[in-house]
Amino acid sequence: MDTDIASAETLVLAPRLKEQRRRTGLTLEAAARRLELSAAHLSRMESGLRQPSLPVLLGLARLYGTTVSDLLGETTAEPFPIVRGDSMAPVPAGGWTYWRAGGTGRAMQALRVHVPPEAQDRLVRVHPGEEWLYVTAGRLRLSLGENTHLLDAGDAAHFDSLVPHRLAAASPEGVDLLFLHTLMQSEAAGLCITPQDTQDPKRADAPK
Repeated sequence: MDTDIASAETLVLAPRLKEQRRRTGLTLEAAARRLELSAAHLSRMESGLRQPSLPVLLGLARLYGTTVSDLLGETTAEPFPIVRGDSMAPVPAGGWTYWRAGGTGRAMQALRVHVPPEAQDRLVRVHPGEEWLYVTAGRLRLSLGENTHLLDAGDAAHFDSLVPHRLAAASPEGVDLLFLHTLMQSEAAGLCITPQDTQDPKRADAPK
């Protein structure tokens, strides 16, 4: 992502995070605890010293009863239905690279995703909603509960996001996906969104 664009987004996002937290009546410590982050980590995001990954942004939006688009200060006008390829800017987050392939402010989010080898390969996620993915290149290792599946280009998966799941590249060049997920509103206590940079090994290894 262009440095100037990232800086501009941070200038909008940081005060929005603090404003939304205060609007919900949560202290810094209470919000961080419900998101399973440290208060210092959340404080750095609210100060613009750290950019949240996409999973953390999703957790913040759910906790504050809003959307990622609202946190980023995007307009709420009726979105144009067409997304041109040259307008899909790559967004790095948590070691993955995302391209938004759908409109904003929708209940369903569409993304192109590149997962490099070993990026977030120990991160297990559990959250309300559904996910659908389609492998366009490379091989994907998809863990659903106690089962692990290898998906090649042309393979797809559709599953309930409350099933503990883990996505990792199983090919040396990484894996490319088309990815759809729903953003169902839920209490933060029902989420298990673990940022990659937390240092608690139990959170990285244990199924949730």
